[in-house]
Amino acid sequence: MFTGIVETMGNIVAVERDKSNINFTVETPLAAELKVDQSMAHDGVCLTVVKVDKEKNQYVVTAIQETLDKTCLQEWGVGYEVNLERSMSMGERLDGHIVQGHVDQTATCIAVEETDGSWKYTFTYDVEQSNITVEKGSISVNGTSLTVVDSKKGQFSVAIIPYTQEFTNFHNFKNGTIVNLEFDVFGKYVARLLEQYMEAQK
Repeated sequence: MFTGIVETMGNIVAVERDKSNINFTVETPLAAELKVDQSMAHDGVCLTVVKVDKEKNQYVVTAIQETLDKTCLQEWGVGYEVNLERSMSMGERLDGHIVQGHVDQTATCIAVEETDGSWKYTFTYDVEQSNITVEKGSISVNGTSLTVVDSKKGQFSVAIIPYTQEFTNFHNFKNGTIVNLEFDVFGKYVARLLEQYMEAQK
Protein backbone atom coordinates (compact mmCIF):
# COMPACT_ATOMS: atom_id res chain seq x y z
CA MET A 1 0.00 0.00 0.00
CA PHE A 2 1.12 3.55 -0.75
CA THR A 3 0.02 7.10 0.02
CA GLY A 4 0.57 8.83 -3.32
CA ILE A 5 3.11 11.19 -1.74
CA VAL A 6 6.11 10.94 -4.07
CA GLU A 7 9.37 10.64 -2.12
CA THR A 8 11.78 11.39 -4.92
CA MET A 9 12.41 10.86 -8.61
CA GLY A 10 14.72 8.31 -10.16
CA ASN A 11 16.26 8.02 -13.61
CA ILE A 12 15.93 5.02 -15.90
CA VAL A 13 19.51 4.12 -16.83
CA ALA A 14 18.93 0.78 -18.58
CA VAL A 15 16.04 -1.01 -20.29
CA GLU A 16 16.46 -4.70 -21.05
CA ARG A 17 14.00 -7.04 -22.74
CA ASP A 18 13.73 -10.54 -21.27
CA LYS A 19 11.23 -12.50 -23.39
CA SER A 20 7.91 -10.68 -22.80
CA ASN A 21 9.20 -8.87 -19.70
CA ILE A 22 11.19 -5.67 -19.40
CA ASN A 23 13.86 -5.11 -16.74
CA PHE A 24 14.30 -1.47 -15.77
CA THR A 25 17.40 -0.25 -13.95
CA VAL A 26 16.64 2.81 -11.83
CA GLU A 27 19.24 5.18 -10.40
CA THR A 28 18.34 7.02 -7.18
CA PRO A 29 19.87 7.72 -3.76
CA LEU A 30 16.99 5.64 -2.33
CA ALA A 31 18.71 2.52 -3.68
CA ALA A 32 21.03 2.51 -0.66
CA GLU A 33 17.98 1.90 1.57
CA LEU A 34 16.36 -0.83 -0.54
CA LYS A 35 16.50 -4.60 -0.44
CA VAL A 36 15.52 -7.37 -2.81
CA ASP A 37 11.78 -8.30 -2.64
CA GLN A 38 10.80 -4.80 -1.49
CA SER A 39 7.80 -3.14 -3.17
CA MET A 40 8.22 0.27 -4.76
CA ALA A 41 5.73 2.47 -6.61
CA HIS A 42 7.06 3.68 -9.98
CA ASP A 43 4.76 6.31 -11.49
CA GLY A 44 2.11 4.60 -9.39
CA VAL A 45 2.95 1.05 -10.50
CA CYS A 46 3.88 -1.37 -7.73
CA LEU A 47 6.99 -3.27 -8.81
CA THR A 48 9.26 -5.61 -6.86
CA VAL A 49 12.97 -4.88 -6.45
CA VAL A 50 14.89 -7.84 -7.89
CA LYS A 51 18.45 -6.53 -7.66
CA VAL A 52 20.23 -3.74 -5.78
CA ASP A 53 23.64 -2.16 -6.47
CA LYS A 54 24.19 0.20 -3.54
CA GLU A 55 27.60 1.34 -4.80
CA LYS A 56 26.03 2.69 -8.00
CA ASN A 57 22.81 3.85 -6.30
CA GLN A 58 20.88 1.57 -8.67
CA TYR A 59 18.28 -1.18 -8.48
CA VAL A 60 16.36 -3.32 -10.97
CA VAL A 61 12.64 -4.05 -11.27
CA THR A 62 10.81 -6.28 -13.73
CA ALA A 63 7.55 -5.47 -15.50
CA ILE A 64 5.58 -8.41 -16.91
CA GLN A 65 3.44 -8.20 -20.05
CA GLU A 66 0.19 -7.61 -18.15
CA THR A 67 1.73 -4.58 -16.44
CA LEU A 68 3.12 -3.30 -19.73
CA ASP A 69 -0.31 -3.64 -21.37
CA LYS A 70 -2.15 -1.65 -18.68
CA THR A 71 0.36 1.12 -17.98
CA CYS A 72 2.62 3.58 -19.78
CA LEU A 73 5.81 1.68 -18.87
CA GLN A 74 6.40 0.75 -22.50
CA GLU A 75 6.97 4.47 -23.09
CA TRP A 76 9.94 4.51 -20.69
CA GLY A 77 13.42 4.81 -22.10
CA VAL A 78 16.88 5.64 -20.81
CA GLY A 79 16.79 9.09 -19.22
CA TYR A 80 13.11 8.95 -18.23
CA GLU A 81 12.35 10.53 -14.85
CA VAL A 82 10.12 8.31 -12.73
CA ASN A 83 8.19 9.15 -9.54
CA LEU A 84 9.19 6.87 -6.66
CA GLU A 85 7.53 5.96 -3.37
CA ARG A 86 8.33 3.18 -0.92
CA SER A 87 5.41 1.29 0.62
CA MET A 88 3.86 2.92 3.66
CA SER A 89 4.78 1.93 7.21
CA MET A 90 2.09 1.15 9.75
CA GLY A 91 1.62 3.86 12.34
CA GLU A 92 2.65 6.76 10.11
CA ARG A 93 0.42 9.63 9.02
CA LEU A 94 -1.47 9.04 5.77
CA ASP A 95 -0.80 12.37 4.03
CA GLY A 96 -2.26 11.44 0.64
CA HIS A 97 -4.89 8.75 0.12
CA ILE A 98 -4.80 4.96 0.00
CA VAL A 99 -3.04 3.93 -3.22
CA GLN A 100 -2.64 0.25 -4.05
CA GLY A 101 -0.07 0.58 -6.80
CA HIS A 102 -2.43 -1.23 -9.20
CA VAL A 103 -2.93 1.01 -12.21
CA ASP A 104 -6.47 0.93 -13.59
CA GLN A 105 -5.72 2.45 -16.99
CA THR A 106 -3.76 5.15 -18.76
CA ALA A 107 -4.78 8.69 -19.66
CA THR A 108 -3.54 11.34 -22.08
CA CYS A 109 -2.61 14.88 -21.08
CA ILE A 110 -4.50 17.29 -23.34
CA ALA A 111 -3.72 20.64 -21.71
CA VAL A 112 -1.19 22.28 -19.40
CA GLU A 113 -2.12 25.72 -18.10
CA GLU A 114 -0.02 27.93 -15.82
CA THR A 115 -2.32 29.86 -13.50
CA ASP A 116 -0.35 32.53 -11.64
CA GLY A 117 1.92 30.31 -9.56
CA SER A 118 0.24 26.94 -9.99
CA TRP A 119 -0.44 24.61 -12.90
CA LYS A 120 -3.62 22.98 -14.15
CA TYR A 121 -3.36 19.70 -16.04
CA THR A 122 -6.25 18.19 -17.98
CA PHE A 123 -6.43 14.52 -18.93
CA THR A 124 -8.75 12.30 -20.98
CA TYR A 125 -9.28 8.58 -20.48
CA ASP A 126 -11.30 5.74 -22.00
CA VAL A 127 -14.74 5.59 -20.33
CA GLU A 128 -15.36 2.07 -21.65
CA GLN A 129 -13.49 0.72 -18.61
CA SER A 130 -16.22 2.14 -16.31
CA ASN A 131 -13.89 4.26 -14.18
CA ILE A 132 -15.10 7.65 -12.99
CA THR A 133 -13.85 10.76 -11.22
CA VAL A 134 -15.78 13.19 -9.03
CA GLU A 135 -14.91 16.78 -8.19
CA LYS A 136 -12.97 17.01 -4.91
CA GLY A 137 -12.39 13.25 -5.12
CA SER A 138 -8.98 11.58 -5.06
CA ILE A 139 -7.01 10.37 -8.07
CA SER A 140 -3.49 9.01 -8.46
CA VAL A 141 -1.65 10.29 -11.56
CA ASN A 142 1.75 8.63 -12.08
CA GLY A 143 1.61 7.69 -8.41
CA THR A 144 0.92 11.24 -7.21
CA SER A 145 -2.06 11.69 -4.90
CA LEU A 146 -4.17 14.57 -6.20
CA THR A 147 -7.61 16.13 -5.86
CA VAL A 148 -9.86 16.36 -8.90
CA VAL A 149 -10.84 19.99 -9.60
CA ASP A 150 -12.92 19.47 -12.76
CA SER A 151 -14.69 16.26 -13.66
CA LYS A 152 -16.47 15.35 -16.88
CA LYS A 153 -17.21 12.06 -18.57
CA GLY A 154 -13.84 10.69 -19.63
CA GLN A 155 -11.99 13.86 -18.60
CA PHE A 156 -10.70 15.55 -15.46
CA SER A 157 -8.28 18.23 -14.32
CA VAL A 158 -5.94 18.57 -11.35
CA ALA A 159 -4.14 21.60 -9.92
CA ILE A 160 -0.44 21.34 -9.06
CA ILE A 161 1.39 23.48 -6.52
CA PRO A 162 5.00 24.58 -7.25
CA TYR A 163 6.46 21.93 -4.91
CA THR A 164 4.71 19.10 -6.75
CA GLN A 165 5.63 20.62 -10.09
CA GLU A 166 9.32 20.61 -9.15
CA PHE A 167 9.64 17.34 -7.25
CA THR A 168 7.57 15.00 -9.46
CA ASN A 169 7.73 14.30 -13.17
CA PHE A 170 4.73 16.55 -13.82
CA HIS A 171 7.22 19.16 -15.08
CA ASN A 172 7.85 16.86 -18.05
CA PHE A 173 4.18 16.55 -19.02
CA LYS A 174 2.97 18.13 -22.23
CA ASN A 175 0.13 17.73 -24.69
CA GLY A 176 0.05 14.03 -25.60
CA THR A 177 1.93 12.66 -22.58
CA ILE A 178 0.61 9.25 -21.49
CA VAL A 179 0.22 8.76 -17.72
CA ASN A 180 -0.89 6.04 -15.31
CA LEU A 181 -4.18 6.39 -13.41
CA GLU A 182 -5.34 4.68 -10.25
CA PHE A 183 -8.86 5.67 -9.31
CA ASP A 184 -9.95 5.99 -5.68
CA VAL A 185 -10.35 2.48 -4.23
CA PHE A 186 -13.44 3.38 -2.20
CA GLY A 187 -15.08 4.94 -5.24
CA LYS A 188 -14.42 1.76 -7.21
CA TYR A 189 -16.12 -0.37 -4.57
CA VAL A 190 -19.15 1.93 -4.49
CA ALA A 191 -19.39 1.88 -8.29
CA ARG A 192 -19.20 -1.92 -8.34
CA LEU A 193 -21.87 -2.28 -5.65
CA LEU A 194 -24.19 0.04 -7.57
CA GLU A 195 -23.55 -1.92 -10.74
CA GLN A 196 -24.46 -5.18 -9.00
CA TYR A 197 -27.58 -3.57 -7.52
CA MET A 198 -28.75 -2.34 -10.93
CA GLU A 199 -28.14 -5.77 -12.45
CA ALA A 200 -30.23 -7.38 -9.68
CA GLN A 201 -33.12 -5.00 -10.44
CA LYS A 202 -33.38 -6.12 -14.05
